[in-house]
Amino acid sequence: MLQYLKELSDFGLLILIWLVQLIIYPSFTYMEKANLIAWHPKYTTMISVVVMPLMLFQLASTFYLTYTQFNYLVLTQSILIILLWVSTFAQAVPLHNQIDTGVEIKKATINLVQVNWKRAFMWSLIVILNFIGRFTTLNN
Repeated sequence: MLQYLKELSDFGLLILIWLVQLIIYPSFTYMEKANLIAWHPKYTTMISVVVMPLMLFQLASTFYLTYTQFNYLVLTQSILIILLWVSTFAQAVPLHNQIDTGVEIKKATINLVQVNWKRAFMWSLIVILNFIGRFTTLNN
């Protein structure tokens, strides 16, 4: 059951990251500075309410499954999740903070899109590994 819930959170994060990457972050580059400064803190608060529970569940469930049902697919996912957390808090969060302060907003929004590509790739890889795991389980 935990595996299914983990896969559901992985897929939810995959959909979310691609919406953010293809629609939300690029839209920041089109916003007037004053509008973005007014909107951005509201956006980050609201998106955090959705993202953080999913990311925390993904982290906890993947680490638990790595410990209790070790295999290299789940270990790889654990490593990817660690990298996602590092990228999120070392790269994306500082860029969001830069937008909130109003300093070099255009540069920060462009960098946010660029930084987010690797996060989108890692979340995609996590879901692909879920499919590989399902396929190999069905064939065993």
